[in-house]
Amino acid sequence: MGKISNKRQTNCVEHPAASYKKIFESVEELNEPIPAVITGIIPSWLGGSLLRMGPGLFEVGDEHFQHLFDGQALIHKFDLKNGQVTYYRKFIRTDAYVRAMTENRVVITEFGTAAYPDPCKNIFSRFFTYFRGIEVTDNCLVNIYPIGEDFYAVTETNYITKVDPDSLETLKKVDLCKYLSVNGVTAHPHTERDGTVYNIGNCFGKNMSLAYNIVKIPPVPKDKSDPIEKSQVLVQLPSSERLKPSYVHSFGMTDNYFVFVEQPVKINLLKFLSAWSFRGATYMDCFESNTSMGTWFHLASKEPAGYLSSHKFRTSAFNLFHHINAYEDEGFIVVDLCTWKGHEFVYNYLYLANLKEEWEEVKKAAARAPQPEVRRYVLPLDIHREDQGKNLVSLSYTTATAVLDSDGTIWLEPEVLFSGPRQAFEFPQINYSKCCGKKYSFAYGLGLNHFIPDRIVKLNVQTKEIWVWQEEDSYPSEPLFVPSPGATQEDDGVLLSVVVKPGAQRPGSLLVLDARNLTELARAEVNTIIPITLHGMYKP
Repeated sequence: MGKISNKRQTNCVEHPAASYKKIFESVEELNEPIPAVITGIIPSWLGGSLLRMGPGLFEVGDEHFQHLFDGQALIHKFDLKNGQVTYYRKFIRTDAYVRAMTENRVVITEFGTAAYPDPCKNIFSRFFTYFRGIEVTDNCLVNIYPIGEDFYAVTETNYITKVDPDSLETLKKVDLCKYLSVNGVTAHPHTERDGTVYNIGNCFGKNMSLAYNIVKIPPVPKDKSDPIEKSQVLVQLPSSERLKPSYVHSFGMTDNYFVFVEQPVKINLLKFLSAWSFRGATYMDCFESNTSMGTWFHLASKEPAGYLSSHKFRTSAFNLFHHINAYEDEGFIVVDLCTWKGHEFVYNYLYLANLKEEWEEVKKAAARAPQPEVRRYVLPLDIHREDQGKNLVSLSYTTATAVLDSDGTIWLEPEVLFSGPRQAFEFPQINYSKCCGKKYSFAYGLGLNHFIPDRIVKLNVQTKEIWVWQEEDSYPSEPLFVPSPGATQEDDGVLLSVVVKPGAQRPGSLLVLDARNLTELARAEVNTIIPITLHGMYKP
């Protein structure tokens, strides 16, 4: 369980017992926190809450949610205090959840599950329901992050939900469209030390064509008013296709620049607007792949904010969900990404019917899916016409290249930092407070084996050395890095991950690993299954 070589890492651990199916099953919320049984020693300085978001209800009445991102939002909390640990969870009282519970059916269309009009209503009211317009879900199952002094659970639509991080009570639903010109924002904002929040979402730009807006939410104002009310659009980036914005899940930020990667997975807006006129359409039905566009990298400066229209970077097609980090070095921007090769949408393989198959069937489906790879791209800031045809990258430590073409675009080829057949390094985390936007060495990720999360991986992005934590029939979540007090080394701290071991006496646990070598320091086990979680945060 300590350090492991690249060669051994690419071997697939088998899961014939298929106990991973348990992480895709509904659970009930808890009436009160339950105490955990602790083995090992939790560092005395580690006191706070690990907050996690994910789906917790996979069916309503006789109707099943179809996609991984459809299950109703469940917020989890492990509290660490004076060497003791408790676990608590509650469903977030979104409109989607409350109405589903009230009517005992799926009422609002989710990512991959269509809502049908109430069959008890007469044919005329059902007919008009089809043409009433789009009711956007507020099912905030993806992530949770602070804005000012408040905490918001989020998905990728324009609705975010304010929650109490102590009681896990739902406080209020906020529509970002009231404050910003965006159709929605990502669940992966960037946050400055002073509390400034940056995010990106698509919008209608000039001449009714689509564009992407980078938005800024300031820190808490002196008058203690809600910072969301003071949010603004910072800079607008163009879309390569007028009515088909690319799907965007995250973006990069350095000290002075924003990095937006425009991928070939597109949202067909006309299909999106018309789909709700027909019975049974979902968000997933509105995605399509542009097989010819490849992938474009866009840069914008932070201060003064502006789009670098003269810098046109392109490369071959890939899917992108998570940026690892980006930084500036000697006139270059280095961008590290978790990619999936090709133009076909990876989310096509995350239907629950696929994920809950027997192991051999899971493997077969994953073999058809795009292949994962951790890549480093290097974008030169200084470009001269006379450099056409030459590799512009002069950084000594990377094999990534950038070549200026005759049409003025710069073709990028990556350096591969990690690759294994059907083995993904995903849900990446870094020492964010120390390294976001800065040159760094270590990334921590969740290892996906044919889409099943079965290990935690540490990657040295400079040497490509890796370390792995793995345990039989155990399914961890995204590892969050918490630095030790007064730490000077980048990896001096712990990783926190929620681990599910379905066959165990206490199947849910909080795992505490030493971030330096992935050795186990402690675990806090509870007698309840915990379904899959997506993202979250540590609140000191």
